[in-house]
Amino acid sequence: MAALFTIDNLFTALVAVGAFLTILTLFAPMFGGNKLEGRLKSLSSRREELRKRSRQALALNHSSALRQADTGLAKKIVERFQLNKFLADPQVAEKMAQAGYRGPKPITRFYFFRLILPFVFGGLAAFYLYAISPFEFAGNMKLTFSVAAFVLGYYAPNIYLKNQISKRRESIVQAFPDALDLLLICVESGMSVEAAIQKVSGEIGGRSIELAEEMTLLGAELSYLPERRMAYEGLAKRTNYPGIKSVTTAMIQAEKYGTPLGAALRVMAKENRDMRLMTAEKKAAALPAKLTVPMILFLLPVLFVVILGPAILKVTDMGGMG
Repeated sequence: MAALFTIDNLFTALVAVGAFLTILTLFAPMFGGNKLEGRLKSLSSRREELRKRSRQALALNHSSALRQADTGLAKKIVERFQLNKFLADPQVAEKMAQAGYRGPKPITRFYFFRLILPFVFGGLAAFYLYAISPFEFAGNMKLTFSVAAFVLGYYAPNIYLKNQISKRRESIVQAFPDALDLLLICVESGMSVEAAIQKVSGEIGGRSIELAEEMTLLGAELSYLPERRMAYEGLAKRTNYPGIKSVTTAMIQAEKYGTPLGAALRVMAKENRDMRLMTAEKKAAALPAKLTVPMILFLLPVLFVVILGPAILKVTDMGGMG
């Protein structure tokens, strides 16, 4: 046993171990092909899973609006009187998407209410003015008010739609810079664009449900549309906000020319935060002008009463004593 642990044997063992490690180091890259191939297969399977989830989410969220047939009374009236031609609006579908309404049902109801509301508003105004109004109006005034109510009923659907678009855009704009920051973190951590968008849509829902819906729809469209550019352009059209349009343009160019997406998202996130700050500063600067009329109507009379009230009472008491 002692002969095995001689200096020559130990030196020979160290040389053998060193030679083995050297050979292993040199030939290790040759055995890494299977690991790389396995990682690529895993990435491909993950992409397929994301696509399936996106399609399922799209089907659950929008199947009633996109695929179910519209067979209600409004549809029959619209088709019977051909209101989609008589009251045609080329931008109604785009406006409906901006307001969050998708599919044929909202468009049908829009034309239906545009037909019905003028008669409803006009009839109610005429009934009130001619039948139960406690005030006396001339015949021309009653007719004028009735016609005005008729016209208001015609434009009421557009006013309502414009209001919904404004509320939805404001909610999206307020949360979009935070969503960009989250998207930047996910992309720089190594996540794919689809996975990053799905992650952001789940996280941003507590801040803005509208933006979470748009991000979910964007992730689904990235999976099933033939060109990814179409998905980004669809998001820009649905939101109709300059900051989002610039971001989608940057993402399209990044995918087209191979430029780093993280750098573009970082710049866009800073610009959108600056735009949000400028909007807040603009509202703050316009606040004094908006408060002028309420101050004149409500604050100044009270102030005059508080200041001049004691003096007037004192003068009244002195007059009574005299």
